[in-house]
Amino acid sequence: MISILLGLVLLMLLAYLGWSIIWIAPLVSGFVAILSGMDILPAYTDTYMQGFVDFAKDYFPIFLFGAIFGKLMEDTGAAQSVAHKISSVIGKKRAILGMLLSAAILTYGGVSLFVVVFAVYPLAVAMFREANVSRKLIPSTFVLGAFTFTMTAVPGTPQIQNIIPINTFETNTMAAPILGIVAALIMAVGGYFYLKFREGRLTKNDETFTEPEGDNQVKSVNEEELPNWILSTIPLIAVVATLNIFDLNILTALLIGILLIMAFNWKDYKDFIKAINGGASGSVMATINTSAAVGFGTVVTASPGFDTVKDLIFSIPLSPYFSEAFAVQLLAMITGSASGGMGIALEALGQEYYDIAVNQGLSLEAFHRITSVASGASILPHNGALLTLFTVTGLTHKDSYKDVFVVGLVIPMIATIAIILLAMMGIN
Repeated sequence: MISILLGLVLLMLLAYLGWSIIWIAPLVSGFVAILSGMDILPAYTDTYMQGFVDFAKDYFPIFLFGAIFGKLMEDTGAAQSVAHKISSVIGKKRAILGMLLSAAILTYGGVSLFVVVFAVYPLAVAMFREANVSRKLIPSTFVLGAFTFTMTAVPGTPQIQNIIPINTFETNTMAAPILGIVAALIMAVGGYFYLKFREGRLTKNDETFTEPEGDNQVKSVNEEELPNWILSTIPLIAVVATLNIFDLNILTALLIGILLIMAFNWKDYKDFIKAINGGASGSVMATINTSAAVGFGTVVTASPGFDTVKDLIFSIPLSPYFSEAFAVQLLAMITGSASGGMGIALEALGQEYYDIAVNQGLSLEAFHRITSVASGASILPHNGALLTLFTVTGLTHKDSYKDVFVVGLVIPMIATIAIILLAMMGIN
């Protein structure tokens, strides 16, 4: 068990220092294997790679189609068009609300988190400049809009964090809609009022908008060059509708969205190959990063000490909903990835929780939703998506992590506890 704990600490430390999960995951896996008395070569070539390959086999197509869909939305200007329309309706003086809704709608429509960051950032700068709001709040507003309630809680979201639990609990994307809506409201409303509070405090301290410098400078958005916002919205609606109303496979839903974007922007057909290639390349890196984390988890679960870890988790003197949420959140925090941590937890413990639900008459849908929401309540400083966000915005942990911590970890944790209590009362 000590080898597992040391391995988890080492993985988190190296990831925090900026070392790529692609190579530190197998490195730390070897460290755990040696300390656990396992044969290091089979631990890597068989155990680690089996976990890596199994996750990639199951979820690479979703990463691929999702990344291509998002990249086409970005390169055609469709994502910016939707975001610009939202900001014009909300009003540029309401920068936080406009940016929050833009990120949320794009994420719920199936655009990947990373694409949302790149697509909305130029508009976010324009809105914050107009409202004279400190840029320090841009990362936390992005996190709230794209990394929390639309990623894990809102029923029907096509994000991977809502897809992974389906295989384990035999559910669908609409699992436990009441729990999902409650969690979403807690995160969205609580996070928004916190950010407005912070806006007031920063303004009072004369911390207002400052222009980005260096590589983070952005050009102003030219509304006349953007495609029609109505046509740009249709692919987003189509993905959600075909997935949840017509009960089509997520790949089919994303393919329909891709074809609609191409049809509505046919004049830009010369740029399609570049966008598709870019999306495909991005999906490979996203899949490898997550698969690497899952491979590490597979080695951990195969080590002799993991039985002790399981005994500790299952001995938590509360509802199984609590122990499951704790396991998922802990592993997501350690790996710096909501989907990676969830994949590890479900690979190791999913079958046990499925059996518990069946034997004790607990709701599989509640387990699905709690798993998803708990995975998102995990954004520590080494989180991969957060590091990308700071790179794009040119801000640092010192500038913005405190606010990210509140809207991306504290409030989602409160939402997780709230829906666990509701699930214990038999509400789904």
